[in-house]
Amino acid sequence: MKTLIANAPCSWGVDDPKNPWLPAWQKVLHEAALAGYKSIELGPWGYLPTQQEELAAALSQHQLSLVAGTIFSDLVSESNFPAMVRLTHDICRNLKAAPQAEKTEGANAQPPYLVIIDFGNPQRAALAGQPAKAPRLSSADWQTLMQHIVTLSDIAWKEYGVRPVIHPHAGGCIEYEDELAQLVQAIPHTVAGLCLDTGHLYYSGMDPVTLLDQYWARIDYLHFKDINPSVWQTVIAEQVDFFSACARGVMCPLGSGVIDYPRIHQFLQQRHYQGWITIEQERDPRNAETSLRDVTASLHYLQSVGF
Repeated sequence: MKTLIANAPCSWGVDDPKNPWLPAWQKVLHEAALAGYKSIELGPWGYLPTQQEELAAALSQHQLSLVAGTIFSDLVSESNFPAMVRLTHDICRNLKAAPQAEKTEGANAQPPYLVIIDFGNPQRAALAGQPAKAPRLSSADWQTLMQHIVTLSDIAWKEYGVRPVIHPHAGGCIEYEDELAQLVQAIPHTVAGLCLDTGHLYYSGMDPVTLLDQYWARIDYLHFKDINPSVWQTVIAEQVDFFSACARGVMCPLGSGVIDYPRIHQFLQQRHYQGWITIEQERDPRNAETSLRDVTASLHYLQSVGF
């Protein structure tokens, strides 16, 4: 089994490009390469250079490629949607112009990927990991969300050849097991694949291997995280919102938390997965001084268990 492993700027606390505490993007690229990664995600639009020539030069300087870009916003609101259409074009243009991630040998769709994440409903963000308490979208709002995802997916694939993948995310409106089941009924694999995230699945009350198995035919790309169980239990009990939980250290280096990566490796080996895996460790950017240590430890741990 050949797996290709990337990282993402969120491991340095980069989620909101307007956050005043973000580390310099040059530091993130330097440390990702120093840790041993050959590819990285684009992160939020506006963090890495947006000019194609500058972006390509910055990545090439560190011998890095781009594996994916991300839409991470409110995808339900009609008023926000025109901005999401423009953003999809911007991201996909840069994904195609930048050094691209190595092609995979498996049957899943090839990079680069457009990772599509709904996030921005404050009630849902506040009740991340609380399936019995979090409000569900109305039928009309759910249909609007699905239509918006299809439109963005069509732009990515039909206009740029970028594979769209939908990422259920803690604190978003596609988070829980019932919502994932609804999603795959509404949007066929021909339109968009799935990017399942081990950490988000666990955070939201699901067993990662069970869900990987259940939706295997729909998965094109994977995110790996680990969860500190004592922090997770505390933030769930206190109903802490998702990013506050990340600031408390709910995400930890792979191998130091509760997720069973030898079991996941065995499962992926049985399924002959040969695609990309991106390691992430969401955190407060004010804690980014340990990012190099942690992303290095996560990569070495995965390699130690057979990846």
